[in-house]
Amino acid sequence: MIRCGKRAAIAKIVFSWAIGAAVASGLVSPALAADLSARDIAILLFHAAPASHPSLNNRNLMRLDLAGLDFKKADLRQSNFFGSDLSGANLSDADLSGAKLDRVTLIGARLDHAKLDDGSLMRPSTFSGLTPLPHEAPSLKGASLKRVHFFGDFTGSDFSGSDLTDSVCAPTSKSGFIEHIWRAIFLGANLTDTNLTRADMTRAQLSFAVLKGAILHGTNLQGADLSGADLSGADLTDADLTGADLTDANVAGADLSGVRLHGANGLETLKGLSLARNSEKIVR
Repeated sequence: MIRCGKRAAIAKIVFSWAIGAAVASGLVSPALAADLSARDIAILLFHAAPASHPSLNNRNLMRLDLAGLDFKKADLRQSNFFGSDLSGANLSDADLSGAKLDRVTLIGARLDHAKLDDGSLMRPSTFSGLTPLPHEAPSLKGASLKRVHFFGDFTGSDFSGSDLTDSVCAPTSKSGFIEHIWRAIFLGANLTDTNLTRADMTRAQLSFAVLKGAILHGTNLQGADLSGADLSGADLTDADLTGADLTDANVAGADLSGVRLHGANGLETLKGLSLARNSEKIVR
């Protein structure tokens, strides 16, 4: 019997060959084919000097095997990575503004301090199986995700210090998806000092997520900025919101069982608190 990994590899080869053949025969639009091969990109990045910001912007880079590559802070603005494999890739400090990262594989990928403003990160594959493994979670520490539309399983991912202002990670429909992921998952994720101003976190799974402020020389700094965020229907069970700013946040229908709100700001302005579940179990 062929193992799952070998099946996936064979399927990828067959798919790539089929796309190439279809394009060559004129049966498929060239728009479906990548502008460069994975080999072309690997060579370009290999010869690029560190921090030289190799230019790969406005490229069609769909369905390429780019696993393990160091992108050396590349300029990847507006490029389309749909379906590409970025497992173990180093995209730290890269400029991915406006890039499409839908359906990519991000197992073990690093996007620390990357700029993904106005981009799309819909339903990436972040784990090799249905059970999340901590060492496979992608890292987005300090990343800029302003106005990004993203949705997927980010269990255990590091978003500390990132900026998710005006981002949207809500389901595209209230009925959810037919697939096994029907809402954005941040189970146990590190969201310390994250800016979630006006972020739409509708129905997000934030159980055991850490959103507290840092402690420096005994001073409790402001925690995650959730001012104006939409947390309606979200699961905040046992989430740590110590020192967070919840000014005008909407928690209607959210599960607040065990959520820690020590030193949180804006609690008097919370919207929908009377409609939240288990509000009596809040730890203040």
